[in-house]
Amino acid sequence: MTSDNDRRRGLLARLRERSVARSRGRRRLGAAVRLIAALTLAGGAYTAFAPSVQAQENPPVTGAAAEGKALFDVSCVTCHGSNAQGVEGRGPSLVGVGAASVEFQVSSGRMPMARQEAQAQRKPPVFTDDQTRQLAEYVQQFGGGPEVPEGDLRRDADLAVGGELFRINCSQCHAFAGGGGALSSGKYAPSLSPATDRQIYAAMLSGPQNMPVFGDNQLAPQEKADIIAYIQETLKYDQDPGGFNLGRYGPSTEGLAIFLVGIVALVFTALWIAGKS
Repeated sequence: MTSDNDRRRGLLARLRERSVARSRGRRRLGAAVRLIAALTLAGGAYTAFAPSVQAQENPPVTGAAAEGKALFDVSCVTCHGSNAQGVEGRGPSLVGVGAASVEFQVSSGRMPMARQEAQAQRKPPVFTDDQTRQLAEYVQQFGGGPEVPEGDLRRDADLAVGGELFRINCSQCHAFAGGGGALSSGKYAPSLSPATDRQIYAAMLSGPQNMPVFGDNQLAPQEKADIIAYIQETLKYDQDPGGFNLGRYGPSTEGLAIFLVGIVALVFTALWIAGKS
């Protein structure tokens, strides 16, 4: 009798275990079904509310950017790639550089670049102003980035403030009078004499070659206007702000000349005194 009861209890225990296992399996299956349904609904909602999302590799271009794309496909694609993603060993990616970088490089003739060098040299521009703006608009629409504002870039400028800002931020490389100077590894800071207002502004925004980027958090737009006005209205008219015209490098050249002349004079004076004694 006891053995029969034990068998019944064992059978009931096994049945309960099977029932619990089946119940647990149904719960897991139900959770999986609910998860799949939720993902399906989320995907459907995203598709319904964002039907115009396109692949980033081929963004739509409109207006002047369409003309710019035609120019880009003919003149720039070899070095910068069909999607402006860059070509290794030929040219960098243009995604995110903005219209400012394109305006500076193209309007100053640095691009297209004839060959790989330590630094792109200024040359007569290949494209007209309108074509340069079209190329800049295409790159801007394609990847975004800094843009040169329209209008008068010297509005309400303060020449005194501009001179102070220039001496603090620019003269170390471009020299006290804007004549430029040598840097390391065959690079150099170019003369500012041929630069236009838009080129100077674009250079500050994009930081070409070794030049640091001066975004609006480093130099406010009004401070940029002050610097541009100082360069265009003072340095280009006051040919020798540092004294004698010794390469327009500022007072350092005058100090060096005085030092050398003084040393030579002292040597000859010492020789004269020695000869007399």
